Amino acid sequence: MTSNIDKYKSDILKLIKSGENIFKKMKDNNNLAQLRRDYEIWYSESYAIIKIILPDRVIDFSKMYYDDKTKNGLKNYFQYTLPKSEGIDWDLGGYIPPEKIDIAKSIFDSQIGILKSCEKRFESSLFDIKQLLQSDIFKSELDAARELNKKGFTRGAGAVAGVVLEGHLSQVCINHKIPVKKANPAINDFNQLLKDNGIIETPTWRFIQHLGDLRNLCDHKKQKEPTKEEIEELIQGVDKISKTLY
Repeated sequence: MTSNIDKYKSDILKLIKSGENIFKKMKDNNNLAQLRRDYEIWYSESYAIIKIILPDRVIDFSKMYYDDKTKNGLKNYFQYTLPKSEGIDWDLGGYIPPEKIDIAKSIFDSQIGILKSCEKRFESSLFDIKQLLQSDIFKSELDAARELNKKGFTRGAGAVAGVVLEGHLSQVCINHKIPVKKANPAINDFNQLLKDNGIIETPTWRFIQHLGDLRNLCDHKKQKEPTKEEIEELIQGVDKISKTLY
């Protein structure tokens, strides 16, 4: 299977270059409408990359775009306009005062810095390439589970999703150096270890426990036949856990 690592590297470099070009245009203070569109595209693509490569910085990155508490961020600056009486060329999308530009540039420079940290993480010994490869594999397997479920193979789809969940929880235990003493641990074993070691709280533990119950419906034929809706719930739940628990 071809991994996405080379693609991630290429995308990061392109986004860094694109961000630096937008940064240069900001000081010219013209064509605000186009600048706003370029930034929105850049932000969305950069957010997606940072969420995968550097998840611990994604909140900082998003707050620089817009913070619900302070009602501040680059989103506000790019939407800044003056009354038409100021004689602005509105065909260019408005105007940002110089003092606002300085603040916006400072915030944007910090966002670009976070994106550059993603590039450095590829070069750092602290970055575990295995986990990125594993993420590729898990995504592919969940996609396969979705297709199986659509075609009516609910038990097979649930079994595949269960394997992904078990594999991810095992990796989380490895990440946090939690020893696993059981010879053949299952979802509930990993789930309990993560709770006992303070990695997850009770609501997450219960959620994973529920996913384990849905998976068990697929493994034990004596129980009722799992429905498509239940398996879709399982697949979505596994997808969520794999993207939020590290």
